Amino acid sequence: MLQASQNKDGATTSVPRQAWLMLALATVGFAVNFWAWALLSPLGPRFKDSLGLSSFQQSLLVAVPVVVGSLGRIPVGALTDRFGGRVMFPLVSAATIVPVLYLGLAGHSSLGELLLGGFFLGMGGTAFAVGVPLVSAWFPPERRGTAIGIFGAGMGGTAISALTTVKLVDVHGMANPFLITAGMLAAYAVLSALLLRDAPGRTVPTEPLARRLAATFKLSITWQASALYAVAFGGYVAFSVYLPTYLKTGYGLAQADAANRMAGFVLLAVAMRPVGGWLSDRIGAVRVLTGALGVVLVGAFVQAMTPSLAPVGTVAFLAMAAALGAGSGAVFALVALLAPSNMVGSVTGVVGAAGGLGGFLPPLVMGTLYGAYGSYAIGLGLLGLVATAALAFTATGVRQAVTRRVATVPSH
Repeated sequence: MLQASQNKDGATTSVPRQAWLMLALATVGFAVNFWAWALLSPLGPRFKDSLGLSSFQQSLLVAVPVVVGSLGRIPVGALTDRFGGRVMFPLVSAATIVPVLYLGLAGHSSLGELLLGGFFLGMGGTAFAVGVPLVSAWFPPERRGTAIGIFGAGMGGTAISALTTVKLVDVHGMANPFLITAGMLAAYAVLSALLLRDAPGRTVPTEPLARRLAATFKLSITWQASALYAVAFGGYVAFSVYLPTYLKTGYGLAQADAANRMAGFVLLAVAMRPVGGWLSDRIGAVRVLTGALGVVLVGAFVQAMTPSLAPVGTVAFLAMAAALGAGSGAVFALVALLAPSNMVGSVTGVVGAAGGLGGFLPPLVMGTLYGAYGSYAIGLGLLGLVATAALAFTATGVRQAVTRRVATVPSH
């Protein structure tokens, strides 16, 4: 029933086989909820044309689920600490069905209806704050980076949406992808209610929600990880929701071609997230983040010069995808290392919110700047500057925090 692993000091730690089943269930749930969360993004260009939306309105449409899902992670993470993932995963999945059905069956004929549906669709994005504490509690510290990185691959649900939504609408009508996604959410809600379990010995906090959130905001890891995740995962989210618009407007690609290329970006980022967690367990999260942010810095400045899409632009975007995915995995390896065990959900909620908010602002900025100047160069240049600041922060303050933590851990 157990699988042995070695920690960094050579001591053997057993991982229950059930932990891997819980990890698989949580990852599937994350993917399904993120699939729902990302349904509006591939359809942004279509709604722009059919409803006569401005660039800013289109950006707002795809950004609203992102910001709601991000802010919602704060209370959902704290509630997961209190009630456990066994309760929260089925609840979040079932609740997300309602806006999915509304958007597919009725709420897509005006901007107001889409914004209303998109607001409640944000619930799907809170699933991340349920899965991290659930998975973290099942694995020993020296395996948490890898485990949470694997769980983070569930963000590939956005790729499912990118690859299927437009095609399904073209062939079967607007309701079809929403009905399919609602069915998957319902199936997962039932499956998780029957099979999902919280880790034995899970520490259940007894303090009121407000007090726990206040304590979470006092932790230095909360702010350190939030800043880095706003860049790493925020950059991933921003590209995943805005890349179809960018490629269609900036390079004249067809909607389906742009959506497929965005899916390639997402899939590479998803594949690299477990790699980032795995590398963090072996060489340290600080080193992984330093390398990832350096790649983003270079890629952003290269793309700001608007090179040809083949091959320079494609290489720049794929390099950034790999770096953002690995960096996202490394951030939560930091959380697993530095956050108190009974506050992982609360910290995850705040950090996840920061990451989502980091993805909310860039599409609005890019749409506004393109509307004003007819170019995306300034927006990409700003991304490069932000990556530079995050790189400097990682090499100084974050490195010092990890060094202090390692110094206080008793050797075996």
